[in-house]
Amino acid sequence: MASYLQIENISKSYGPKVLFEHIGFNINEGDKIALIAPNGTGKTSLMRILAGKDKSDSGGKILFLKDIKIAFLEQDYEFDPEKSIFDQIMASSQNYVRHLDQEHLWEYERRVIKFLTNFNLPDSTQKMKELSGGEVKRVALTQMLASEADFFIMDEPTNHLDIDAIEYLENYLSRSRCTLLMVTHDRYFLDRVCNIVMEMDRGAIYTYKGNYQNYLEKREERIANYNAETDKVRNILRRELEWIRSTPCARTGKARYRINAFYELKDRAEQVYTTKQIDMSDMKGQTRLGTKIINCKGVSFFYGEKCYLDAFTYNFQRYDKVGIVGRNGAGKSTFLNLMTGNYTADMVCTDPEAYRQITSGAMNEGSPAQHTDTMPGLLTGSIERGESLKIGYYRQSGMSFNPEDTVLDVVNDTRLLNRFLFPHNMLNNKIGTLSGGERRRLYLLTVLMQEPNFLVLDEPTNDLDIVTLNILEEYLKEFSGSLLIVSHDRHFLDKLVDHLLIFCGDGVVKDFVGSYSEYREYIKEYEAQQRSKERAQELADKEKKAAAQAYASKQQASTPTKKAKLTWKEQREMEQLEKDLENLASEKAALEESLGSGTLPFDKLQEASERIGVIISETDEKELRWLELSEKM
Repeated sequence: MASYLQIENISKSYGPKVLFEHIGFNINEGDKIALIAPNGTGKTSLMRILAGKDKSDSGGKILFLKDIKIAFLEQDYEFDPEKSIFDQIMASSQNYVRHLDQEHLWEYERRVIKFLTNFNLPDSTQKMKELSGGEVKRVALTQMLASEADFFIMDEPTNHLDIDAIEYLENYLSRSRCTLLMVTHDRYFLDRVCNIVMEMDRGAIYTYKGNYQNYLEKREERIANYNAETDKVRNILRRELEWIRSTPCARTGKARYRINAFYELKDRAEQVYTTKQIDMSDMKGQTRLGTKIINCKGVSFFYGEKCYLDAFTYNFQRYDKVGIVGRNGAGKSTFLNLMTGNYTADMVCTDPEAYRQITSGAMNEGSPAQHTDTMPGLLTGSIERGESLKIGYYRQSGMSFNPEDTVLDVVNDTRLLNRFLFPHNMLNNKIGTLSGGERRRLYLLTVLMQEPNFLVLDEPTNDLDIVTLNILEEYLKEFSGSLLIVSHDRHFLDKLVDHLLIFCGDGVVKDFVGSYSEYREYIKEYEAQQRSKERAQELADKEKKAAAQAYASKQQASTPTKKAKLTWKEQREMEQLEKDLENLASEKAALEESLGSGTLPFDKLQEASERIGVIISETDEKELRWLELSEKM
């Protein structure tokens, strides 16, 4: 296998904090590598160095195989909000497309449209400023995948994606013969795509072939072996210490190399490998929860002309652990805001007639989409909350820290901070210097320390490392209140929820009792049954058609008939058909020539492609009629 990437002796520090030092590794053709590490240890910094957007402190070497195509996916996709989706992709792909001839440029544009459609973004003329975070991520992924690069380098590709998009990406990458290096904390995605796990730990790189479970087992073996070696070193150190102390007055006569070796042993003996973990043992949300939690009856919510919730009725129960899944834009976050009462009076209108007047006024001034910042939503039905309810709401966009504040300014409790992996030497670090995952962890702490009895989590797994996720899962399994979780992390949902609300779009919410994997199996079985019914119906239709044809043939054979001649009207029809077919063939040839020219703008390309499809359909229909008439001649 060819070596696609060789890294030697690269380092990165920020002030006194060393992220990694003199690391090196090799990536071969066909490797699909998941890079995992705790937050703040330098994963994104390493990705930026590989992308050429940052430099190694120690120089070193970063050697890509000559002439391979490389595509980078960073966490934050830079875009022009005024550009359309298609124009943004083409503008961001200039380094790639400027080397293409017209034929290959056309192929690239077709691939872009294909991936946008598969990612449920069929309107490529939509402006970037109108997209959600998950939709922007899908645009970035489309640009990357359409390049058909040999080597994909991705930083958190599943963050902000809905589960449908994750599963599409997962299936594509698992079938692809590409080479890839990615940072991910999605354990199902990791298992189904990657064949190697690379761990960055204490500034060093460790590589494990196989899946996530194999990585966990081999990592434990590595740590156990390291600590066993430490015990051996300590035994040797005790013997050497006795020797050093045996004749202190004659120390100068002892072998100098042995004295130096003693101090090296002393340093090694002090290196015990311990894995830090978040301790949540006494944060169980013990605030008493009454029998009435949140009762919803006939709740509907509209924003402009779009329905996000349609006549929703559900009573949350004590100790409910409910997961919410659905596509981006289906209304999941809106639902959480409704349940928690997070909308202010000026954001919600409860009078349908008054709302009609507001929306009609907005439409007279322009399209409703231009007034979403000021237009309230229409809420009908009832939402009742229990008196003892104490909500802790972890929001996707809930972090509003001052970057100049320190960790201790945000949470003035060193005990809690230490338990959440913020040691003493980090307490005075400014928020602006923390990694995204460290800020998320701090925000999570501010929510949990309120001791809620109803915990609402909106995409809590984004930017959290696997260690933090495992500990958070264990805490939430023992949480004594009710849980309401929006998440794209299937492993996280499977471990925690026993009930799902499926947001299907257009306000439709379906109720499913069971885990997410059970729901997916149910859907697969249902779809298989539907396909089986369709195939059975197709077979029955074919059998009926064959029987009818056989009967007709038998009747025709037993009843001699005179060959009919064309009527005057049919003769005129046949002449017109011949003219039409000739005109359609000429139009099709002209359109195909313009498509191949590479000079048409995108909207004209779409029109031409659609027209060719219509021409082919009309040609088939007219040729069939011409054949029917010709048989009478």
